[in-house]
Amino acid sequence: MTADATARSITAAPLPAHRAEWEQRLLADPDLPGDIAHAIGGPFHVLYPEQVGALIDAFTEQFRRSGVDGAIYYGKKANKSAGVVRACAEHGAGADVASAGELTSALAQGIRGRDLMVTGPAKSDDLLWLAARHGALIAIDEPGEFDRLAALDAPARVLLRVLPPGSDSRFGLTDTEIEALLLRTDATSIRVEGFSFHLSGYDPIARSELAAALIERCLHARTLGHPVTTISIGGGFGVEYLSGDAWRAFTAGQHAGWFHAGKSFGSYYPYHQRPAGPAALAAILDHGDLARALRSGALRLAIEPGRALLDRAGSTVFRVQGVKTRTAHALPYQLLTVDGTSLSLSEQWFDSEYLPDPVLWPMRPGAVTPASVGATTCLESDMLSWRRIPLPRPAVVGDLLIYPNTAGYQMDSNESAFHELPIPPKVLLSGGTGSDPARPSRLRWTLER
Repeated sequence: MTADATARSITAAPLPAHRAEWEQRLLADPDLPGDIAHAIGGPFHVLYPEQVGALIDAFTEQFRRSGVDGAIYYGKKANKSAGVVRACAEHGAGADVASAGELTSALAQGIRGRDLMVTGPAKSDDLLWLAARHGALIAIDEPGEFDRLAALDAPARVLLRVLPPGSDSRFGLTDTEIEALLLRTDATSIRVEGFSFHLSGYDPIARSELAAALIERCLHARTLGHPVTTISIGGGFGVEYLSGDAWRAFTAGQHAGWFHAGKSFGSYYPYHQRPAGPAALAAILDHGDLARALRSGALRLAIEPGRALLDRAGSTVFRVQGVKTRTAHALPYQLLTVDGTSLSLSEQWFDSEYLPDPVLWPMRPGAVTPASVGATTCLESDMLSWRRIPLPRPAVVGDLLIYPNTAGYQMDSNESAFHELPIPPKVLLSGGTGSDPARPSRLRWTLER
């Protein structure tokens, strides 16, 4: 279809997601998705924790390549799955937690206390006590936290969170606050081990340059007697959901005529970006030869990826339970209703749209059919996909719609038992690999409890 024809169409440009090998096998299986859906009896999330392990290994390889001492703390807020955290423990990653619940859950799945990073603003007394008790690394966000931690009179390991220059963030310490804490002589139980920061967006250069600037701060802190060893640069490594061609075709051609009811959105997550994931870490380490500066200063670089450790590690599955035909500009399209809500695709609740196209299963040929996807609630705004997706055939009741790559933030951020509908459970997949590529083992599933 030409660009002009696409612009006149009521059907959005296709946005097929990149797929991991395990997901290709799941979609190609003539029975497994349907069998799981039958057993669950409603919408569900599917996760493949081995993918998480492979991504941790890929980040670790970038540290090894650069000769930098690195530490990975999984941003647990991105997905609550116990299976994901266990994969982190098994592959040598820690966890970034921000509540007593997250901390105890991480411990229960095998993360050691010394491998926990505790972040967040104005942490509760209970969280500070528990973190100190287990030897976690605590990112201090304001002087009052330091005071309350000192009052515990128990050994505590801390990083001081830096407010980035020119930032109006509500998080972090000013230069004056940091210097005052470094000069404290009364908090002998607190061990200052370094500094941390978080930046919005996904620019590796900005992260590299701020990390480089903090090296001088680390050396200064050492002159004051602090055993500084670590700089944490937070997350923001990005995920490449879509090909560049698909992303450019969508962003260049989008108009209200592609969306049910003429809906429009002001912005989207950058679903195609490079570098992303481990490649973004490589770019950070390479820029300005940051790796050499870290080695020279005997400093460890800590990172806190969330979404980037969940890339292509999970999908969300709904059953079609209603089909209507509507028209736009005298052209027909399907308006589907599925058995869940857009609370399971959290992007929809940030005045945006989750863009990777869902897969219609069973996969079989047919005539391309535009379809928008609504939820089972009584809210007009509860739409999973406002845009008219080019489905490969007309959907019928009982089909499954499988939204890809939803493990990062989509599954958990806004889940709610609205209308007393059950929150979709998580299904863990394993297998599908083996020593003989021609005869991989079959995929097996279990319900996460």
